Amino acid sequence: MPETEPEAPATPTAPTRITVAGERPYDVVIGQHLLDQLPGLLGERVRRVLVIHPGALTASAEAVQEDLRAQGFEVFLAEVPEAEEAKSAQVAAFLWGVLGQADFTRTDAIVGLGGGSTTDLAGFVAATWLRGIRVVQVPTTLLAMVDAAVGGKTGINTAEGKNLVGAFHPPAGVLCDLAALESLPVHDRTAGLAEVVKTGFIADERILELVEQDPAALTAAVMTDAGRATLRELVERSVAVKARVVGEDLREADLREILNYGHTLGHAIEQVERFAWRHGAAVSVGMVFAAELARLAGRLDDAVADRHRTVLESLGLPTTYRGDRWERLLTAMRRDKKSRGDLLRFVVLEGIGRPSRLEGPDPALLAAAYAEVSREAPSGTAISL
Repeated sequence: MPETEPEAPATPTAPTRITVAGERPYDVVIGQHLLDQLPGLLGERVRRVLVIHPGALTASAEAVQEDLRAQGFEVFLAEVPEAEEAKSAQVAAFLWGVLGQADFTRTDAIVGLGGGSTTDLAGFVAATWLRGIRVVQVPTTLLAMVDAAVGGKTGINTAEGKNLVGAFHPPAGVLCDLAALESLPVHDRTAGLAEVVKTGFIADERILELVEQDPAALTAAVMTDAGRATLRELVERSVAVKARVVGEDLREADLREILNYGHTLGHAIEQVERFAWRHGAAVSVGMVFAAELARLAGRLDDAVADRHRTVLESLGLPTTYRGDRWERLLTAMRRDKKSRGDLLRFVVLEGIGRPSRLEGPDPALLAAAYAEVSREAPSGTAISL
């Protein structure tokens, strides 16, 4: 995969803009205190804006409302549940009702303010209202900045699995305001780093090197200036990887599947745990599983497979899961979006920056790889962040 470098900011405080190519190109803006960038991303034709946010961000939503009103927009707020509870058909229907009562037209817009669940939901509601209206994502967690808010994959959950109902709907823009990460709980920042590490393994080894230099600086309760600078570079590099992949394959026909590295088992763990595990924690275990699967299949050498555990554990991320859940996990994985009929498909590595696919692996190979993941996790114990 060719290297993708984000355009360096003109000054340390200037925002970085990374363009996501495609039929409807858009910018991901990364920097500090970016609220003044929002009207430009909404566009000149927009008059009504619905800001979708969790209760914990009410004050931030009200600040967005006040700022946009000063710019001449008519702004409505809609509070939704926290985390994965927001991603349901019932919540989506509530938001459709809000849009209908406020007479939203095709030239109006939605702003998704919050973590990955909020941006997933906001994007899905925007995709389905009048068959598609503009949405600007304002992610407030590291996970959402480097993963959920970028790329146009939107969705809600069902009882049968995660993100099984959704649509591809690129945003009009994404604002990654790094100031939001200052107040982010350490566990949430750490969970987000799992997705950062993922982009390192699939496309950009420099990401892994930056993490390995000083992992403690990235997970400190109070970050230093050096830690902030490293985190910014990690966000920029991760977004650049995703932007290039999404620009070439919006609808996950081929290349984009590599962004699901670690997610097949990760999503299964989330479902079995009833979403009590953070997404990044589950994906961390999923990446170790994928590495063991590739090693046992003869595709990945020991050094790279072992590096998964080393990097992830240095950040305090889990790399094992309980051994008595395999059958339930296997059932959940068969519902994964990457499966084709009864054929399980996994994204695996043949080296750093060399992702490939493993289709229909032998059940014994799957069980052996899982044994490597579960051997240190005693039955009855679930290690999560």
